[in-house]
Amino acid sequence: MDFTKFIDVLAYTLPSIIVGFVAYYFFDTQRKNDEGRRRYLLHKDAQKHAMPLRLQAYERLVLFLERINPSKLLIRIAPQSSNKLDYEDYVIAQIEQEYEHNLTQQIYISAESWDIITTAKNATIQMIRKASMSEKVDSANKLREVILTDLFDKQSPSSVAVAYLKNEVAEMWQ
Repeated sequence: MDFTKFIDVLAYTLPSIIVGFVAYYFFDTQRKNDEGRRRYLLHKDAQKHAMPLRLQAYERLVLFLERINPSKLLIRIAPQSSNKLDYEDYVIAQIEQEYEHNLTQQIYISAESWDIITTAKNATIQMIRKASMSEKVDSANKLREVILTDLFDKQSPSSVAVAYLKNEVAEMWQ
């Protein structure tokens, strides 16, 4: 008789345990779906507000790169004297000042883009220093002339970086 009671209890208990597990599974799945949907909506809303900030950061950084482009920089900044070292220091200080002014923009762009921008800045400074060390450069005006002449043969670091940023922004729309 005990065995039949056990079978009866098992016959009533087993279906309720199965129903409990199925209900738990469905409620857990529903909870996870709702949580995922909420996360998606929050992310979508954040993207809507962040996109203008990101685009503005790209715009500012392209402006920075254009401002440190040697062909524009050297025309905009005229030498105060004929001393090439004073002019070199002044131009490099202007580049560094522009860079520091835009440091906060790196939080809105990818790490790769920021590395490209930093590399373009450093390459531009290197180009100026290298031209200044040339034996044929004896004045500030000659320094400008040598740097601008060198740019006829190759692209400036800024131009390469601007192309990279344009490509990254284009990928945002895909």
